[in-house]
Amino acid sequence: MPGKPRLSSTSSLLCLTTLPRICPVKKFKLTRLILGGSLLLGAVLLWLSYNAPFSNSKSAGERNSPPVPHLECQGRAQSIYRDDIGIPPRDHDSDAKMRINNHVLVLVETQYSRLGQEIVAILEAARIKFRVEPTGKSLPYLTHMDKGKFGVIVFENLEAYTNMDKWNRQLLDKYCKEYHVGMIIFAPSKEDGILSSQVEGFQLYIHTNLVLKDYKINPHSNILRLTRAGETWQGDLPDEDWTVFIANHSTYQPLAYASIRMTDHYSYDSVGEDVKQVVVLQDLGLCDGIQRVFFGNGFKFWLHRLLFLDSLSYLSHGKLSLPLERYILLDVDDIFVGRNGIRMHADDVEAMVLFQERWQKQIPNFHFNLGFSAKYFHHGTPEEDLGDDRLLEHKSKFWWFDHMWQHTQPHKYSNQSHLEADMAKNCKFAQERGIPVEWNYAIAPHHSGVYPIHEQLYEAWKKIWNIKVTSTEEYPHLKPARHRRGFIHRGIKVLPRQTCGLFTHTLFLNQYPGGRQRLENSIRGGDLFQTIVINPINIFMTHMSNYGSDRLALYTFESVFKFVQCWTNLKLLSAPPTVLAEKYFSMYPEEADPFWQNPCEDPRHREIWFKNKTCDRLPRFLVIGPQKTGTTALYSFLSMHPAITSNAWSPETFEEVQFFSGNNYYKGLDWYMQFFPPPVPGTNISQNYLFEKSASYFDKERVPMRAHALLPKSKLICILISPVKRAYSWYQHMRAHNDSTALRYSFYEVVTAKDDAPKALRDQRNRCLVPGMYAQHIDRWLQYYNVNQLLILDGELLKTNPVIIMHKVQRFLHIEPYFDYSMHLRYDSKKGFYCQVVNGDHTKCLGRSKGRKYPPMDSESEKFLQQYYKRHNVALSKMLHRLGLETPSWLEEDLRNFE
Repeated sequence: MPGKPRLSSTSSLLCLTTLPRICPVKKFKLTRLILGGSLLLGAVLLWLSYNAPFSNSKSAGERNSPPVPHLECQGRAQSIYRDDIGIPPRDHDSDAKMRINNHVLVLVETQYSRLGQEIVAILEAARIKFRVEPTGKSLPYLTHMDKGKFGVIVFENLEAYTNMDKWNRQLLDKYCKEYHVGMIIFAPSKEDGILSSQVEGFQLYIHTNLVLKDYKINPHSNILRLTRAGETWQGDLPDEDWTVFIANHSTYQPLAYASIRMTDHYSYDSVGEDVKQVVVLQDLGLCDGIQRVFFGNGFKFWLHRLLFLDSLSYLSHGKLSLPLERYILLDVDDIFVGRNGIRMHADDVEAMVLFQERWQKQIPNFHFNLGFSAKYFHHGTPEEDLGDDRLLEHKSKFWWFDHMWQHTQPHKYSNQSHLEADMAKNCKFAQERGIPVEWNYAIAPHHSGVYPIHEQLYEAWKKIWNIKVTSTEEYPHLKPARHRRGFIHRGIKVLPRQTCGLFTHTLFLNQYPGGRQRLENSIRGGDLFQTIVINPINIFMTHMSNYGSDRLALYTFESVFKFVQCWTNLKLLSAPPTVLAEKYFSMYPEEADPFWQNPCEDPRHREIWFKNKTCDRLPRFLVIGPQKTGTTALYSFLSMHPAITSNAWSPETFEEVQFFSGNNYYKGLDWYMQFFPPPVPGTNISQNYLFEKSASYFDKERVPMRAHALLPKSKLICILISPVKRAYSWYQHMRAHNDSTALRYSFYEVVTAKDDAPKALRDQRNRCLVPGMYAQHIDRWLQYYNVNQLLILDGELLKTNPVIIMHKVQRFLHIEPYFDYSMHLRYDSKKGFYCQVVNGDHTKCLGRSKGRKYPPMDSESEKFLQQYYKRHNVALSKMLHRLGLETPSWLEEDLRNFE
């Protein structure tokens, strides 16, 4: 292994330099103190000059000149690509991506580590699939059917990688070499002072706990895609714990540099401040065949987020690349709305027009999208009324959308006709004034009624305005913003809407909440900038008041557009809402299906939900199946309890609502709630213990996620019998209903059908076999619900001794009063099962289709199914033992019979 590399005398961008020796401040010479004072004075003067443009900001009530952005790219103010150095954005696509999946494996020290959570947050925002594993455990399976399961490996800590046990390290390195999978490795500083050490197993040295300034990107790196080189981030970098890398092998290439910053604690004896130190390093894999990118700090410095995304793209051979196009739509809510003194004047409107015309030259099709509430037209001061008139003079230059006649929240309308009448007034105003409302787009004030759904709003939108697109910041929740998604309901496409830090009360720069620097930070690499970087389609919410007073919206977006151009290769575009909706759902088709969550779990959702609706009209437990195990009998027994109320019958699916498992889910929450009785009048609280039974829920893949989203605190009851018997019962059930496939094929032909069999036969086979894979389905439910919320009943015992079962159910539900089922159930010898006792000495039994007698199963089918379900039954037995749950008698018998 070679010794430490010597200090280089050159500061060329392509040279990796060593870190100078560090000595205490007391060894400073007087000249160095003078130099330090000069640097400090220079920094103060630079800060004052940087903030000079803000000095003209006006106070409330004044109409001085609005602040003007002074942000320009170095050398070329309006550049999209790096033409100045002749290097376009990199295309990382290669054939190697065909052998890997689009997943990232993130290896963290603990699930609570800050950097690990930040890595996950970026992946979530970029919609990149990932798996998080602790570094101390065995690795997950890395391959599946000769394909790599992960496209990039991310280590939160360099030491976690170098200190891996020999077996896991060899396994991981072999996987990376064979599938050409790269690694991103963070090298955080240690807490025990400044250290210089060699990285074990690498021709690489690191120095830690450094204080740096002036960040610059290597323009010749082949990693750069989103990130544009050519700029220098002037000034101090956040934190005092940076790591820099030193190497003397050609496998290592710099990706980013910074300079050492003098502090009160340390000076640098052998080299000046301006010598570049490598803070992000690329390993080309020339030594061991594995490509890596090392980061000398986390994400507190904003550029590391861009370089992280570019590294994911490069190391995955384009599999995890983000597109370079970014669509921007600026919605301006509350046109004509606002108290006197904060509305727009005529010169504010002219400023909007000039801004739009200027940026249309660089953002194709850019338009302000104005949302109007016409009732408040000409409700301002004389100067503000002139502003209203000027908006209409320029009406053809803008896009327009409905924002409700009197800016009333739609969820407050209980009467559909009243809601439609108010919409019609706004529509009439637009027609009379010639306002071009042509994009079938609308926004509800405060996003009311969009999500949670107010069905009357959707119906009125379609009837009055023919609305096809809307947007909201509330789906699935306001925060965190990275989770916002779109969905489609009643044929209306709902897009995610983003905030930009400007609200109705944000009027003056010198009164910005948290100070003006907070807004600057958001623009210059912070939240607003990152929102544009991470989202291919951005619909921003602004308000009319943001375009009056200090015109903060114009200042903010002028600044952030320029900053995006300076530091990224992104191409800014715009398009009407209907076009954006088509693009969005073509990119994310999986989001078209809505995801109904419990409105009462989110205070913001509760505020914009109709006041007469209540979560007490939702079930407190579900009977989830599976089919043909006795769920209908349990349903009838539960309904006998005086404190329990079942869902109402459906005309299509009888006693089952089947909301979470089929197309009924798209009918929405209001449709589902109508199957349960309304609360006691005047209380909005239900006194009944509501439940729903749908046996199709048990084995449907998406049902646990959907059910938990809406009913996270509900309990679950499932009934299990021998999967062999269940499969045969299902087949006989289908024959009794004259199913053509079941009538045409024998039971053995159905259960042994191959994958090349006719589709109808394969479907019948799957409905016979798949529900009986009990452990697999229960495990899926337990990914969302706690085991204490699940009760597994023995279906055979329910048939032979239902009183014991119903006693267990009442204990599980903690329901009162206790109901003595021994007084209300009696065995009916003609039916062959227990029935409800009525009128003292009579029984009321289930219908003819229940307890049906059919011929015994043939031995060949029974033998096949015992073999087929062996591993599933073993898995179920192990699961029940692990969870501390009772093993049903039929399972013990099935396992004994096979032995």
